[in-house]
Amino acid sequence: MKSICVYVLFFSAFLAQAFAESAAGRAESAATVLNEVMASPDRGIPEEILSSAKCVAVVPSLVKGGFIFGGAHGRGMATCRNAAGWSAPAPFAMTGGSFGFQIGLQGVDLVMVIMNDNGMQRLLSSKFKLGADASAAAGPVGRHVEGATDWKLRAEVLTYSRARGLFAGVTVNGAAISQDENATRELYGRMVPFKTILTGAVATPQAGEPFISSVGKATGTVAPPPAAAPAPAPAVTPKQ
Repeated sequence: MKSICVYVLFFSAFLAQAFAESAAGRAESAATVLNEVMASPDRGIPEEILSSAKCVAVVPSLVKGGFIFGGAHGRGMATCRNAAGWSAPAPFAMTGGSFGFQIGLQGVDLVMVIMNDNGMQRLLSSKFKLGADASAAAGPVGRHVEGATDWKLRAEVLTYSRARGLFAGVTVNGAAISQDENATRELYGRMVPFKTILTGAVATPQAGEPFISSVGKATGTVAPPPAAAPAPAPAVTPKQ
């Protein structure tokens, strides 16, 4: 009984820490996670997957428990591809579900890559379950995925986790994803619908720029800097 109480106290402490982070801090943390994952050339998300991604969602420090209380809890940021590049970040919450992590209480970083229009529409709905409303599978890891075509055929969402420095594809089933309304108000100063944000109808706030920049860098869609204007020709003084 005592061990269960201690477990619950630790689990509550993890949750309190995860949910105390500001929306701006979470956007920065999500950017850091993605940058660090992609900085490892042989253990990151393959280029072919990111170049085909419809949306990218990152949950830094997802808290997972696996003793008496299963599932996980965390909050993250998502963005979807549009004609102008990547949408402003949409804060979301993730709860419950069965995760393919090792048994025990731990915090992990979770990256979800939405691969097709159906998965994107599920995300735009602002509330769906992985494995039920949208199929999810552990994503392949490495710089390239030549010859590995299963992910193209069956997965709407490819999922990855990083814990204790190890990065790998992970199975996720039954986790519910919904809009984080409090964080949305904090980030945008008002309530903005999930779909409005992810379809590019609102501008990216300054606090969300690090995350959008990291997604653009990871997917190879960073807009090039504007070309410098040519220097004006020196004035020619007419000869007297």
